[in-house]
Amino acid sequence: MEMGNQHPSISRLQEIQKEVKSIEQQVLGFSGLSDDKNYKKLERILTKQLFEIDSVDTEGKGDIQQARKRAAQETERLLKELEQNANHPHRLEIQNIFQEAQALVKEKVVPFYNGGNCVTDEFEEGIQDVILRLTHVKTGGKVSLRKARYHTLTKICAVQEIIENCMKKQPSLPLSEDAHPSVAKINSVMCEVNKTRGTLIALLMGVNNKETCRHLSCVLSGLMADLDALDVCGRTEIRNYRKEVVEDINQLLRYLDLEEEADTTHAFDLGQNHSILKIEKVLKRMREIKTELLQAQNPPELYLSAKTELQGLIGQLDEVSLEKNPCIREARRRAVIEVQTLITYIDLKEALEKRKLLACEEHPSHKAVWDVLGNLSEIQGEVLSFDGNRTDKNYIRLEELLTKQLLALDAVDPQGEEKCKAARKQAVKLAQNILSYLDLKSDEWEY
Repeated sequence: MEMGNQHPSISRLQEIQKEVKSIEQQVLGFSGLSDDKNYKKLERILTKQLFEIDSVDTEGKGDIQQARKRAAQETERLLKELEQNANHPHRLEIQNIFQEAQALVKEKVVPFYNGGNCVTDEFEEGIQDVILRLTHVKTGGKVSLRKARYHTLTKICAVQEIIENCMKKQPSLPLSEDAHPSVAKINSVMCEVNKTRGTLIALLMGVNNKETCRHLSCVLSGLMADLDALDVCGRTEIRNYRKEVVEDINQLLRYLDLEEEADTTHAFDLGQNHSILKIEKVLKRMREIKTELLQAQNPPELYLSAKTELQGLIGQLDEVSLEKNPCIREARRRAVIEVQTLITYIDLKEALEKRKLLACEEHPSHKAVWDVLGNLSEIQGEVLSFDGNRTDKNYIRLEELLTKQLLALDAVDPQGEEKCKAARKQAVKLAQNILSYLDLKSDEWEY
């Protein structure tokens, strides 16, 4: 609507729309659940604006009625978007996985910081499984889902890191308290810091409703001030001991800032992340090589140079910094599989070309395995070109073709031939890998 010499009702509708527009980005990026305070706040604001729009008097004029209708539709759209963000199936999946991590922390970690036995391997395996499953949650490029997944991963990875650092770290103790009066105070502060670790873990995981980030930050800052006030009289070993405890406190303070940092730096949006850009660059070149191979009139001429370059791309992926981010690790893992699959395709093509040059008799079962490998080579070429999802007819067709090849291999009788047994085993593994690669290409995962 253009401003100008307008009816007061039109002007009022514009004011309301401006207020609605001011919270649009908050709604679109909302990554919480329907019982969050911020959800209720945004819902309340939008509902209030709907009432305001409804109260605007149209005086029976068509243009004002249309303006009111458009304003109401826009507000209702944002209300619907807010509700969908909070109740999206993948958002609920993230929450369910997080609740599993909460249960693990309650069972295995909280008792540890309350004086129980050490954290078990079972916990470490459980938390690693949770992280892996979170990285596999699909976001479809939706900002709210990316934020929810990133925030959840950030908390759980922080907990994992806090525990790992605690278990590995060997402080400078024992220092005799007789050495200097300051040692007793440093020991006391260190004990408080250890207790605070448990409190921080419980806070990050939402299993402690009595503590707040602000209060815990004040507690840690107070402990830091106590250490700063100590006079260590130039004693190097005491100064180093104090430095270790100070570093521990600083690290815990950084964990408290994680969520706010994620929002302000847009760390959840990996599209511009340096490591992701390097991975995308490798994938772009890999796809160019793949296209050249699949479209070449005489592919064998390209095999050697293509394999050499693809091995170089694997090396580039190995050098990508993971930045302690499971999503970057998953993106790199998938990229490595993409490149390795193309190398495997070339290896198989080369083996089939060499076999053509060998005119010798072979065991019937061994020949049967090679026939299947020839079929797998053709199917793998199609899989490499596939670009769709699991509902596509072509996906179902390729899956059926691969399953038939597995059945054909199962029907091969090696008749005691060890060489044939080994060949069949390799062929089965190849077919299964192609099937897994087809699934990976079609699962619509996004970082």
